[in-house]
Amino acid sequence: MALLPLHNGCRAWRGFESVLPTFDRMLGFLKEPVVVTAKINVNLVALTVLGLISRLWGLCYPRAVVFDEVYYGQFVSLYMKRIFFVDDSGPPFGHMLLALGGYLGGFDGNFLWNRIGAEYSMNVPVWSLRLLPALAGALCVPLAYQILVELHFSHCAAIGAALLILLENSLITQSRFMLLESILIFFILLAVLSYLKFYNLQKHSAFSGSWWFWLLLTGVACSCAVGVKYMGLFTYMLLLATAGLHFWHMIGDQNLSNVSLLCHFLARGLALIIIPVGLYLSFFYVHLALLYRSGPHDQIMTSAFQASLEGGLARITQGQPLEVAYGSQVTLRNVLGKPVQCWLHSHTNTYPIRYENGRGSSHQQQVTCYPFKDVNNWWIVKDPGMQQLVVSNPPRPVRHGHIVQLVHGITTRYLNTHDVAAPLSPHSQEVSCYIDYNISMPAQNLWRVEIVNRESDTDVWKTILSEVRFIHVNTSAVLKLSGASLPEWGYRQLEVVGEKLSKGYHQSMVWNVEEHRYGKSQEQKEREVELHSPTQMDISKNLSFMAKFTELQWKILTLKNEDTEHKYSSSALDWITMDTNIAYWLHPTSGAQIHLLGNVATWASANAAALAYLCLSLWYLLRRRRKIYDIPEDAWQLWMSAGGICGGGWAVNYLPFFLMEKTLFLYHYLPAVTFQILLIPVVLQHLSDHLCRSVLLKSMFSALLVAWFSWVYFVYCTFSPLSYGQPALSPSELRALRWKDTWNILIRKQ
Repeated sequence: MALLPLHNGCRAWRGFESVLPTFDRMLGFLKEPVVVTAKINVNLVALTVLGLISRLWGLCYPRAVVFDEVYYGQFVSLYMKRIFFVDDSGPPFGHMLLALGGYLGGFDGNFLWNRIGAEYSMNVPVWSLRLLPALAGALCVPLAYQILVELHFSHCAAIGAALLILLENSLITQSRFMLLESILIFFILLAVLSYLKFYNLQKHSAFSGSWWFWLLLTGVACSCAVGVKYMGLFTYMLLLATAGLHFWHMIGDQNLSNVSLLCHFLARGLALIIIPVGLYLSFFYVHLALLYRSGPHDQIMTSAFQASLEGGLARITQGQPLEVAYGSQVTLRNVLGKPVQCWLHSHTNTYPIRYENGRGSSHQQQVTCYPFKDVNNWWIVKDPGMQQLVVSNPPRPVRHGHIVQLVHGITTRYLNTHDVAAPLSPHSQEVSCYIDYNISMPAQNLWRVEIVNRESDTDVWKTILSEVRFIHVNTSAVLKLSGASLPEWGYRQLEVVGEKLSKGYHQSMVWNVEEHRYGKSQEQKEREVELHSPTQMDISKNLSFMAKFTELQWKILTLKNEDTEHKYSSSALDWITMDTNIAYWLHPTSGAQIHLLGNVATWASANAAALAYLCLSLWYLLRRRRKIYDIPEDAWQLWMSAGGICGGGWAVNYLPFFLMEKTLFLYHYLPAVTFQILLIPVVLQHLSDHLCRSVLLKSMFSALLVAWFSWVYFVYCTFSPLSYGQPALSPSELRALRWKDTWNILIRKQ
């Protein structure tokens, strides 16, 4: 027993001896310096640095509101104050990015964005607000390089594409201010690059980590592009079509099993459809979470949406009962909200005996739709079989299909319609509050409640949530807002009519209860005091996110800006030849100014490249139809794939504007022209590789390229004072820059 520990100790020593070589190797490793080897693409680094310099230099100049900064700045301020707004120009992601710049700079939102040229106060972090658009514009330069590389063109062609983007005056101007186009173009190019990298990994690294990364990044970038502006949808559709075409070719590959094809299909569906949709929804979720306070745009939303915001209607409707009962006192808001939000209203004035055109009326009490909150907007929901105007205990709720009478709270007259033509809509019936003149015109004041958004025929009429129509029992007419403004005798209030059901359904026929309380006073004087007092009861109504999203999305898509004309608006045809420009800013005293104006040399070359690509493609197709192959098959595939991305990107981002009924500006063309610029080195390399076959021709072509690029650089330098706003130019210098008569270069009178 005494020898056992010694035996165990020897065994432990032998084990330690076996470990010593390992320790020696580790110590030997530590004696040498740790070296990490990395491959750095100097071209990419240099282009990125140049891009940053060109976009970030003098970013705070001018320290004044430039063009649409007056528009986006208002939204940034509202984000800082958490006040709800609706922008009909597109989704909220781009606005949130601009607001992020303001948040990082410590902006408190206190600045009056009332005019272009207004000097920024010291509390406005101009550099921070303009930083993200400038960074996005700068990164477009290396992205252009990478896209050409992934399309398998030479590094020389890729550098050429990047330099053309770098020296494009319009892209420089647009990216140096608090605007969205540079962010949109960045995400568009990122989506294209990501898809190309994913596709190039397909043959040898399918389902690898990098394969998944680039596929997922494609979907994310597409969603971000659409989230910035709906124009991003054009490139998203192009990439979806390209992915669909590539998958169609995969189906014909006999080396892939059915299971493998299914996995490829599901992976693309997840990355290119499901994730982008989810991410798009998340933009609205964050937007609505940030903007929880009532604001100036509430009125275009439904009552339920308004009541979900802090303050405003939420403060007014706090404590309201949910279920409308016989005896309830209510205000009825028209759901349409056009031309303005308004509430069913009446007052003691009557319709004139005869209108201006000689047509007679019933001379009954006027019923209108009034765009302001007023005590005359209150109505009492009455049971036709009972005289009481108060809520019983327990309350008897009104359900879908019930017959009611609507009694005007202040005048106690009943809502009525009859076979008399409406004042401004003679094809519809007049709506009035009945006055008994004892002239054989009986009251017709019974209305059937129809809940439009009910789930069953026994649904209870609910405050704010229920959308109802009132069907007149005697004539089957429906209570409707015509939208026409009455003359002076009607105080310019909006006309309400009785419309036949056969005319169809419209939101102007739908109403919802906005303010609601249970009536307690049967005596008229006590009831009037009650109607003048604020409501103090509550309704528990938490709109779901999807309900808010659906309503907000619909408002964005359908809300139209009334301004159809603008000094600098243009047509899509003007963009091709750059016959238009936009004056962004003018110095109040000197001749310094900033214009959105493209590099004439680049735009002309892009048009020529697009035309050359089209002509060559048609020529090759005709020749190939005759079994004549002018270029190798791999060159043909390269030519077609580059044209599909660059030419297709130009087409999908440009041609849809011919179908749009909206005010157009030159900056709408920038995504399209970016793709067209990428086509220039594609065509030039093709000409060099396949049409310049002798040494002499190649030398001449190279010399022409040098001269051409010198021309591009010269135009960039010439117009850079209008891109950066400095130095200030004299009137004669400004006149010299007016290369086209259609350009509106601003020249001060001496």
